[in-house]
Amino acid sequence: MKISSLRIKMNFNVDLGGFKFCWSVELTCFDHLLKVFSIKMEYEGRYRMAAAKYDCLLFDLDDTLYPYSSGIAAACGQNIKDYMVEKLGIEGSKIEDLGNLLYKNYGTTMAGLRAIGYDFDYDDYHSFVHGRLPYENLKPDPVLRSLLLSLPLRKIIFTNADKVHAVKVLSRLGLEDCFEGIICFETLNPTHKNTVSDDEDDIAFVESAASTTTSANGPEIFDIIGHFAQPNPSLVALPKTPIACKPSELAIEKALKIASINPQRTLFFEDSVRNIQAGKRVGLDTVLIGKSQRVKGADYAFESIHNIKEAIPELWESDMKSEVGYPGQVAVETSVTA
Repeated sequence: MKISSLRIKMNFNVDLGGFKFCWSVELTCFDHLLKVFSIKMEYEGRYRMAAAKYDCLLFDLDDTLYPYSSGIAAACGQNIKDYMVEKLGIEGSKIEDLGNLLYKNYGTTMAGLRAIGYDFDYDDYHSFVHGRLPYENLKPDPVLRSLLLSLPLRKIIFTNADKVHAVKVLSRLGLEDCFEGIICFETLNPTHKNTVSDDEDDIAFVESAASTTTSANGPEIFDIIGHFAQPNPSLVALPKTPIACKPSELAIEKALKIASINPQRTLFFEDSVRNIQAGKRVGLDTVLIGKSQRVKGADYAFESIHNIKEAIPELWESDMKSEVGYPGQVAVETSVTA
């Protein structure tokens, strides 16, 4: 019997998430049989490509999971100013300009203060700045809780704040069990400011050791206000900070490494435009919260985190796609006659 004389009847049964399709094909040539199987393999390959685009959601905390109108940010800003005057002895008349320059150039006022030469304990700073915040303004958010728990993806917090603050905020919002983990100040920075880990990635964050000099009366403070008052301030490099924080690309990359996050499959939610843009530069897809108009670096933008399902419904569809694309099979029944 020659193989070309075979008559093969094939019944195909496909189950796509509850939708079933059946069809039959009769083949009289072995070459055609191979073609059908190649079509089957191509189909399965394409369907796998339709699986979830993201496997991780990275969330900023403050003014992202709750609105700016809560008053937390305003109170935090005032506490920072009070710390600069009461703890560091900075003249009150300089606080506004100094704070703005530090925040703009270093990501956080704390990182800027360390860069220009101020020496203080990190825990003491956080305790002072966050210890007097009006946390009572934050109320449980069952709507957001339901949305987060229904998302079939990894969910991680990424904040510049310390862990005590992050945990307290999540607890007040009723979201403490909605996230896999928290990447916070302590995650990226040694608890004791003069301690450096063995990780070679930390080296870039402690280069400021030689940026300031110490006089007989204590550390010499870099005059950043005078620096920017010069005609060409860019001619002189600013001192570096030993603190790792957003929007530093190195800090973001370090956070991704610690949490084993693939930036190409991660969506980053933030209220800060510059943090969004930094995230985009390291390969993250981004969502700007608190604005309805997209800016450079933002893939999505919406006013409230509560808009997430209507703005990006495919995040919920990813669970179904992954189930259908991988476990789903194309069943083939054959009967052969001579």
